[in-house]
Amino acid sequence: MRRKARRKAAAFLVLTLLTVFLSACQANSGQTAESQDQQEGYQIYYLDTNETTISSVSYEPEGEETEELIDEFLEQLSTVPEDTELAVTLPQGVSVASYELTEGVLSLHFDTAYQEMNKLREILCRAAVVRTLCQIPEVEYVSFLIGDNPLLDSKETPIGPMNADSFVENPGSSVDLTVNTVTLYFANAGGDRLVEETVSIRSNSNVSVERLVVEQLIRGPLTEGAYPTIPPETKLVSISTKDGICYVNLDNGFLAQGYDVTEAVPIYSIVNSLTAIPGITRVQILINGETNLVYRESIRFDTIFERNLDIIEEVVEEE
Repeated sequence: MRRKARRKAAAFLVLTLLTVFLSACQANSGQTAESQDQQEGYQIYYLDTNETTISSVSYEPEGEETEELIDEFLEQLSTVPEDTELAVTLPQGVSVASYELTEGVLSLHFDTAYQEMNKLREILCRAAVVRTLCQIPEVEYVSFLIGDNPLLDSKETPIGPMNADSFVENPGSSVDLTVNTVTLYFANAGGDRLVEETVSIRSNSNVSVERLVVEQLIRGPLTEGAYPTIPPETKLVSISTKDGICYVNLDNGFLAQGYDVTEAVPIYSIVNSLTAIPGITRVQILINGETNLVYRESIRFDTIFERNLDIIEEVVEEE
């Protein structure tokens, strides 16, 4: 089933320190995975035999549908490449038990053997998997889970969904990757209060923390007991911060009443999450650049919102 693969000219990634996270896209490229696919075809990313870099080989899939492509790519990632200078991405014993694709996020459920890889290999493996699967047009992000639980970083913080831009190379020097640990607020089970979730997000250093926070809110929570607050069809038009005020410009998707939550929950899900970022004290929400609107007939968008602690659900610690 496997096609003959043509080795690319050179590996595009150099990893200099074990504690520095891996890159999986060229910082000066400016190309999306989709545009790269149109020029070069699909690529399968593998480790080199020294397990210090990743390289890719061209691949011509047999299938065309999204599920067919996912299955083929996962099979290739678990197959020893013909090029003797490359090593298999997913080693023997490490496999994807199941997966689901929802709203552009491909969730991969690995068995527990995934956690037995050493840290360096795991980072390389993760970048190769994400870089490979995000070429599929319907796959915008890839999320890693061990069983049904999110993959955790060294600080026991869930690692959020990743895309090709989550891994950035600084040519000629060490890897340049921003790792942000952010506090997010989602709905509780009753939909009338907020619960806290701490997530570790890896991203291109050119992407602002504010953007990462709002995009993660739109994608939804990772932990049990937290529920979405923002309709998944919502698009972030723009975001910027000036004089301590963060200006969040969303499209009309935010106005949809997709979840059974009180009107204050989506608003303060955004406000409390953003004001948890140092330097941000207030938030202005706009809809397609406009503030002369009223949310659910009760909350005016021309308001500059401040952090609301009363809406946060108190955590009761078990004795």
